[in-house]
Amino acid sequence: MPTTAEHLRHTLDGRWRNTKNRMREQLQADVFRPHHTPNTVIARAKVAEQMQIMAANGAATDGFRAAHGGTGDVGAAVTMIEMLAMSDLSLMVKAGVQWGLFGGAIENLGTRRHHKVYVEPTINLDLLGCFAMTETGHGSDVQSLETTATYDPKTEEFVIHSPTPSSRKDYIGGAAETATVAAVFAQLVTPGDDGPLNHGVHCLLVPIRDADGNDLPGVTTSDCEYKGGLPGVDNGRILFDQVRVPRENLLNRYGDVDADGTYSSPIESRSRRFFTMLGTLVRGRVTVGGSAAAAARVALDIAVRYALQRRQFHGPDDETEVLIMDYLVHQRRLFPLIARSYALQFAQNQLVERCHDLQTVDEPDPEDQRELEARAAGLKAANTWHATRAIQESREACGGAGYMAENRLIALRADTDVFTTFEGDNHVLVQLVAKQLLTAYADDIKGMSPVEWVRFAAEAVGDRVMKRTAAETIFQTILDSRQDSDEEGSLFNRGTQLHMFEDREQYLLSSVARRLQAKAKEMSEFDAFNAVQDHVLHAAAAHIDRVVLEAFVAGIDSCEDDQARELLEWVCDLYALCVIEEDKAWYIEHRYLSTDRAKAVTRGINDRCRKLRPHAETLVEAFGVPEQLRQAEMLDD
Repeated sequence: MPTTAEHLRHTLDGRWRNTKNRMREQLQADVFRPHHTPNTVIARAKVAEQMQIMAANGAATDGFRAAHGGTGDVGAAVTMIEMLAMSDLSLMVKAGVQWGLFGGAIENLGTRRHHKVYVEPTINLDLLGCFAMTETGHGSDVQSLETTATYDPKTEEFVIHSPTPSSRKDYIGGAAETATVAAVFAQLVTPGDDGPLNHGVHCLLVPIRDADGNDLPGVTTSDCEYKGGLPGVDNGRILFDQVRVPRENLLNRYGDVDADGTYSSPIESRSRRFFTMLGTLVRGRVTVGGSAAAAARVALDIAVRYALQRRQFHGPDDETEVLIMDYLVHQRRLFPLIARSYALQFAQNQLVERCHDLQTVDEPDPEDQRELEARAAGLKAANTWHATRAIQESREACGGAGYMAENRLIALRADTDVFTTFEGDNHVLVQLVAKQLLTAYADDIKGMSPVEWVRFAAEAVGDRVMKRTAAETIFQTILDSRQDSDEEGSLFNRGTQLHMFEDREQYLLSSVARRLQAKAKEMSEFDAFNAVQDHVLHAAAAHIDRVVLEAFVAGIDSCEDDQARELLEWVCDLYALCVIEEDKAWYIEHRYLSTDRAKAVTRGINDRCRKLRPHAETLVEAFGVPEQLRQAEMLDD
């Protein structure tokens, strides 16, 4: 008979639970045992060995379509790479770069001629690649990359060039040692009657090394060497000096160049073409967020188990020292982070489902694609910020023991640190979420008088932006049972919590839209947006919080065991009340909370911590961290 922890794990694991269980078994092999070392030579060799074992076991096939030699199970591919984070973040990044980014660029931006030549050797590691997008001068602003790919019709070749020091490709995983081919993002330039024509950023396959590891003519690579973490990833830099590649090396699904230099594209708008190309690569952002969350769960698992054995100070009239988990302050440190891990896991499950469903159809709906990209951006930010916070708190909660390399926490902290800035700086990504939400207003507000706009903002805004994360009927039933009294008990009512999240999102979004409209009459659009940037970030964060809470509610609804379901209800209360407490000032300022009721929020959090205390081990057992991956010497056998 399954235990409560097993029921919780079954619910948390979601649609690809079989993939997760299979990965848990594989990660028990000794070769995947955590091996923290700052020595880059050892760490890189270890990751290379692990990659070969994974490739031999067919680990990469899920990420590619059946027509190209894979299975086309996108959700399984994302889940597999996320699970690697529990073993070694360097391995997760190397697998993500090789099969997710490099392989994903070939599959999603290339056409049959590329699939036929490159996909199979990418899957089996006969071809090692890297994803050369970021430059020294441009990371978040990909449209402004400086590397050029200029077409020469005389030789039917593209000339790849780094025209400035800031155009150097930087921090590129695999560029230092292993990659032989780079997927290079560059400004595509063709000859025109009145001078060169720039068609915007495109991707080309550019060989950078020979079989002996030597740079090819015109290519200069260098090693980033020691970083803050990820010692097993050979990050490097690439400079191009008039490097020529055949015309066929352009990944030409969304833009092509004929032999005579004529450019063509199925998407006329340069801007829309660019965002469509990047949108096909959203899987990387989904994976990074999920992997950071997986690392956070490992850290919380270790910290909770340590707190259940570590004792400090005697209680009154008690010769036995007190378990540190019995102190409310320790519960307040760890349980809210566990609750957020649960919430984010349910939201991540839904995101992976959406990504899978959209990337396994021939023609995804453009609106659904844009919504996926915004949600992936928001959850990547939420997951990676949570990982940074949760791992640091776990380290501190274990005192000096947590600072020892043998207990894993410092490696997890170091390796996930960069996750908040790669695959998109989090602050930029949160703004992307807000812009997507505000864009939804565009057609509605054009031409409105001030009176019409105010009426629209007051009456229609909420309905316009509330795109649910799961079955509408679940939420309608809960909202119908909402309690609005000032009694403390109503804060534990799910309908009340949902309304508090929705009200904040609606108010922040409608008010930022009003401010933008007002300021746009006084200054440029850029200055107007810049003037309300803090408001924009707050509105987007409120939207993400609401999406995550709804995903949690839907996750509870999918749980089939009554005892596990009751625990999930308590954990969900804790998540919701902690979010409200963190933004308590806003709720009080806008009179959504009285000062007395605000105090009740804090009492409610303490109550849920006390209720969850007897179930601490069960809660982290449900994360499903394989035993050997805890690998903390401080934990008793």
